[in-house]
Amino acid sequence: MANKAAGSSSSTSLGQGFEDEDELMMTIKGSESGWVEARTSCDHLGSLSSDLSHIPTPNTPCNRCHHPSENWLCLSCKDVLCSRFVNKHMLQHYHHTNHCVALSYSDLSVWCFTCDAYLDAQVIMQLRPVYETAYILKFGEAPPFRTVELPQDSTSTKN
Repeated sequence: MANKAAGSSSSTSLGQGFEDEDELMMTIKGSESGWVEARTSCDHLGSLSSDLSHIPTPNTPCNRCHHPSENWLCLSCKDVLCSRFVNKHMLQHYHHTNHCVALSYSDLSVWCFTCDAYLDAQVIMQLRPVYETAYILKFGEAPPFRTVELPQDSTSTKN
């Protein structure tokens, strides 16, 4: 493999044995490791429950099959249902109700079935209350929210 990297002019110029710039960019963005960038907006938040600060505990079993883990919380009706890796009850719920946004009790990620994407619950203000409540219920303390740094104007001066 080292010979392949050394023999290719594009590999040499890009470094690390990447065949082209697209492959390099996909690796930089994390696709090789399974890392996914969550969306910072979603057009499907209109059906969220009006009170997402009061939710079932993370150890709540699936309301249909009573499976104890891999469960999701529907953020429209607060139904707790199992994942597609168990009996697919949350996926079935989405298909029957069109409730498309759910929070995973496993890793506290938020998924929009309609967007087919993860949503950033720390950035999307409508999702922060449920994320914070679920985190406290699961870990017994408030979540460490990441800070967003705003670029400073280079023309401004300090007094």
